[in-house]
Amino acid sequence: MRHKLGIRHAFAIAAACALAVPAAAQTPSPGSEPALSTSKGQVWPARAVRIIAPFAPGGGVDTVTRFLAQKLTEQLGGSFVVENRPGGAGVLGAELVARAAPDGYTLLTSAPEFSINPSVRSKLPYDPFKDFAYISQLTSGQFMLASHPSVPVKTVRQLIALAKTRPGQLNYGSSGAGGINHLAGELFRSMAGIRWVHVPFKGAGPATIGLIGGEIDFVFASTTGLVGPAKTGKVRGIAVTGPKRFTELPDVPTIAESGVPGYNVTGWYGFYAPAGTSADILRRLHAEARRALNNPDVKEKLVKTGNEIVVSTPGEFTAFMRAEIAKWAKVVKESNIRID
Repeated sequence: MRHKLGIRHAFAIAAACALAVPAAAQTPSPGSEPALSTSKGQVWPARAVRIIAPFAPGGGVDTVTRFLAQKLTEQLGGSFVVENRPGGAGVLGAELVARAAPDGYTLLTSAPEFSINPSVRSKLPYDPFKDFAYISQLTSGQFMLASHPSVPVKTVRQLIALAKTRPGQLNYGSSGAGGINHLAGELFRSMAGIRWVHVPFKGAGPATIGLIGGEIDFVFASTTGLVGPAKTGKVRGIAVTGPKRFTELPDVPTIAESGVPGYNVTGWYGFYAPAGTSADILRRLHAEARRALNNPDVKEKLVKTGNEIVVSTPGEFTAFMRAEIAKWAKVVKESNIRID
């Protein structure tokens, strides 16, 4: 670490405060029912609902979760509070939800790490299907490879050339070992034929802050968290990881068109409850999540940060997850990545 750990903490606190969701209950917006009477005679929500975001403040999961929580609070008249529980590439937060009472008061949002962890960890403290009720995929998106402005690299080809003249001397940060950003970096290493050092952080937000502070050379992180720093020059956008350019940064090319043909890494965010949660509550959450993310203001903000609205059915989301687990299992095996 070069300097200014205090800056990292300050940025993290600022990010959390800037996106904070009020805890107090609000009057539901027009057209919404303030509470649900379930088939068992329960009224929901009768108290605050926690949405566990299993990554640090400031990253993509945190941002999308806070947009969702704010709108659910407005629509349902209750209080939906985001609680960040980073650690283990999302495992700690997911375990908390898996063990929570299935009463609709503890929910989970997560990212591709949810589908990667079964392959990189020999033992998980939960079953990704048996312990969760799938509500919906929320969005899809992509990631960005960015550098600190002091690094003498502006393109993917320049990065590859520099890495080959300085093997093992360059480094890149990610949201954590075994996470989607880590795998994006390892896939790039393999396909580009370079050697560089992986630096894991406890979330994409801290990794981005580390890049801004000059602690690392490069980072793979969500466009959600990088679009602002890239536009203001705090970081340099080198390339995006998906199949097409990001509309908010049209001059930043894809990795595939920049010298690594065939490279493609995309991401997504999903919404879950503990297994056994009332079907009435799950249906209401799905309907309100759809309404929240299709709100014109929220949709515009999400699209500007690189997200596309999905809001799939529980069945579609479950099938999608099975396909994701199979896809990443192959990448993990080829890269020989294990975290135990």
